[in-house]
Formats: sequence, C-alpha cells, structure tokens
Amino acid sequence: MNMLEELRHIDPNDPGKWPSSIRMIALLFLLIVIIGAGYYFVWQDQLNNLENIRSEEQTLKDTYLVKKRSAVNLPILKQQLNDIEQSLSALLKQLPNKSEMEALLVDINQAGLGRGLQFELFKPAENEILHEFYAELPVSIRVTGGYHDISSFASDIAQLPRIVTLNDINVVPGSDNLLMLDAVAKTFRYLDENEVIDQGVQSQ
Repeated sequence: MNMLEELRHIDPNDPGKWPSSIRMIALLFLLIVIIGAGYYFVWQDQLNNLENIRSEEQTLKDTYLVKKRSAVNLPILKQQLNDIEQSLSALLKQLPNKSEMEALLVDINQAGLGRGLQFELFKPAENEILHEFYAELPVSIRVTGGYHDISSFASDIAQLPRIVTLNDINVVPGSDNLLMLDAVAKTFRYLDENEVIDQGVQSQ
C-alpha cells in the first residue's frame, strides 16, 4: 500500500495506529510548527532584545573608554585650565577699568610730550566700541617731530603697562625737516559685570 492509500485509511482520532512513516512525517511537521511558532511569538523579541543589548554594550564600552582617557588626562587638563586662567588674569590686568581710562589717555599724551612731539590732534572717539567682554576706544592722534622721536614714541606706547595699539599709521614729511604722524591709538578696557550682562541681553 502506498503512502496516499495509507493517508486515506488512517484514523485522525487514533494516531497510535498510524503507520510509522506517517507518524514520522506528522511529528516532523509538528516540530516545524512548534519551532516556527516559538520563533515568531518568543524568540524573535528575545533576539531583538539581544541585539539592542549588544549595541548598548558597545556604546557603554565606547563611553567608558572616552571617560577613561579623560580621567587619565585630567591632571594635564587641569594644569592647562590653570595656565589659561592665569594668562587671562594677566591680560585683564593690562586692561583698565572705566575709572582708569582717563589716566591711560593722559599716559598716551605724556608719552608723546616726553619725546618732544607736538600734538596737532588728540581726539578720543565719542563712543566706545563694545565687544562681548571688553570695550575699545579709538583715539585719533597727529603729532609732529623728528624721526627718532616718533619711533621712540611708538616704542613707549608699546611698553605702557596697559594695552594700547597704534593703527592706521601714516607718516608724511612736515615742515622744518620734521615728520607728521597720523594714527589711531586704540585703548581697551574690560566691561564691568553690569555691562557684560547688558551686552548679553542686547546680543540675544
């Protein structure tokens, strides 16, 4: 009797009497169904969770390595931060506050007079140029004097304890074999706490 004949004569309610070949096929089919159902209803979610956990594990490892490197370099970073703070403090000391600006302008004027220069023009700008943490005040100057006196004046400006820069320099021959220097001396001061706050509000 072939398999088709056997399938026609089996009793679905009594699998114990099925031929061995039919029982083997039925068991194999049942096994496939169980495995498929298990994968769909149970294992698929578990495999997805496993993949997510593996990704999270790699992320945590990468984060750990970054933090470990930072921890190893922490003393160096602290020293660098300390050096930056000291440099910033030194620079701030070279910037006058609002009350010291007038004295700085006097120093610039005295530097020229001390070299025997004749001031034709000494005019601070009416308004300061405000930046985030400091203010810039341009001063238009025109002086007449000898070559060496003008050079010494420029050197004296550079050596002032406060930061002053000479910009837009133009030197032309003057009368009596003298030279005329046109320039813009820029002085700087740091903003006080209220001015810094105002600057932040205005820039928003």
